[in-house]
Amino acid sequence: MTEKLFYTDSHLQEFTAEIVSCRPCDNGYEAVLSRTAFFPEGGGQAADTGVIDGIRVYDVQEKGDQIFHYLEGELKEGKTVKLDFAERFSRMQEHSGEHIVSGIVHRLHGYDNVGFHLNDELCTLDLSGPLTKEELREVENAANEAVFANVPVQISYPSKEKLKTLDYRSKIEIEGQVRLVEIPGVDICACCAPHVTHTGEIGMIKFIACDRHRGGCRVTMLAGVRALKDYQEKQA
Repeated sequence: MTEKLFYTDSHLQEFTAEIVSCRPCDNGYEAVLSRTAFFPEGGGQAADTGVIDGIRVYDVQEKGDQIFHYLEGELKEGKTVKLDFAERFSRMQEHSGEHIVSGIVHRLHGYDNVGFHLNDELCTLDLSGPLTKEELREVENAANEAVFANVPVQISYPSKEKLKTLDYRSKIEIEGQVRLVEIPGVDICACCAPHVTHTGEIGMIKFIACDRHRGGCRVTMLAGVRALKDYQEKQA
């Protein structure tokens, strides 16, 4: 079983690990480490990238209880593993921001988040009902108030008995242990991805589009460094 360091420290950038296996695959090499801070693709979020002993990691996937790292070259002895943390942190800002928005929409309008996608440019969330321009502005303002409040993001692994007493969001039926990400007073959701430790790290949340989608709407949002870059480009 690969030890998941991204659950114990979502801000970990470098670590050491034993190379359990490394074998050729279609586009390079497939390696398993004894432990990893690389988040594998899942829950609508793309996999982390980085380097192991100077060899680029271009994809990460979880299969069973092991996490497979896909590399451009062969590993002999892994000494230093470095995550592309700028990319990871940007995704954490977006993903934690999406939780805030989804929680506020659910509280104010009763809509569910029925689809989520996060790539290297944009974050989209599909809502089960429509929102007017005025309602979008209300949600955006409330989401940023939650960011500015800088509340802690809490991670828990409740028992099945405890789960029965909790009202939490989840888009799929989950088998086995459920991991809950809670932003007090804002949202509680089952999620497998790394998140910021305090909402203030998100910086800000900005909606840049809202389109009709399957009876509801698809909101495109930017957070943190991506929102800043977008503003700089528009201002220029």
